[in-house]
Amino acid sequence: MKTKKEILKVNNLKKFFNTPQGMLHAVDDISFTLSEGETLGVVGESGCGKSTMGRAILRLHEPDSGEVIYKGEDILKYSSKQMKKLRTEMQMIFQDPFSSLNPRMTVSQSILEPLLIQGIYKKEDKRSLRIKVKEIMNLVGLADRLVNTYPHELDGGRRQRIGIARALVLNPKLIICDEPVSALDVSIQAQVLNLMQDLQEQLGLTYIFITHDLSVVKHLSSDIVVMYLGQLVEKAPAEKLFANPLHPYTKALLSAIAVPDPDFKADRILLEGELTSPINPKPGCRFAKRCLYAKEECYGNNAGLVEVEKDHFVACCLIDGFINQEKGVKQKQ
Repeated sequence: MKTKKEILKVNNLKKFFNTPQGMLHAVDDISFTLSEGETLGVVGESGCGKSTMGRAILRLHEPDSGEVIYKGEDILKYSSKQMKKLRTEMQMIFQDPFSSLNPRMTVSQSILEPLLIQGIYKKEDKRSLRIKVKEIMNLVGLADRLVNTYPHELDGGRRQRIGIARALVLNPKLIICDEPVSALDVSIQAQVLNLMQDLQEQLGLTYIFITHDLSVVKHLSSDIVVMYLGQLVEKAPAEKLFANPLHPYTKALLSAIAVPDPDFKADRILLEGELTSPINPKPGCRFAKRCLYAKEECYGNNAGLVEVEKDHFVACCLIDGFINQEKGVKQKQ
């Protein structure tokens, strides 16, 4: 079996924001790797730092420290000129398909703007531009008749297809998808997700797919990382994570997935307790105040990610106890 080539490696990435109350630790010591043609799902509740991490990787937010190694080079050391050139290979699809589009630009203008900014085409190349915009619109399923329409004249699904087309027009290798379907109706979500999977296979794209909905990334992702208050608490191949979640927070997230069966009785894990502040956080597990299993040692130790089985990493002081508990249950069965 051919080993896939590594395209992105993130090492100890940090992004803090200065607030009147103190330093907000939005992204705190994040590390992971990603291979070409694969999808990394990033999940966690709203406010955990998923979007900030995505923007920091692309330097839309300048990281405070760490490394973002793309194709063997640390792009955090790049000049603004080098970063502009790199934008042709790394793009982003934003969450809100309305606010991310210029309301004064038509569909064709929005799609072609990156080509003009990068100097790949000139405004005088009208025939080439028309051919290119038609090609990319057909690729994402936008009818030719929409070429001169404005965002407010379209529904959310079509607007998001414009965002996808705009990201694809430069032929990127890596796309960060920041909750690209969360603002859409459920039926439209499925269409956009299917489109993104088809485009990945057709163009050999690599995705970082950010979402708060685990059910969305179940079949889309090769690997999944779970974030909580700026830190990774679990990282594993998608199949392993769903089959055997180990961190208490991951278990709670999985228990909240809606099942389309009125007779199914879900064993919900309800999280209680006070949410730890990400502003000047104290040492210790940031999930401890809401964890059903927390002990005294959880409040003083920062447990880093530990590999508990092949390619399955968990950040938890009590992980050995959970694993032994799982083994005991299986033996009784």
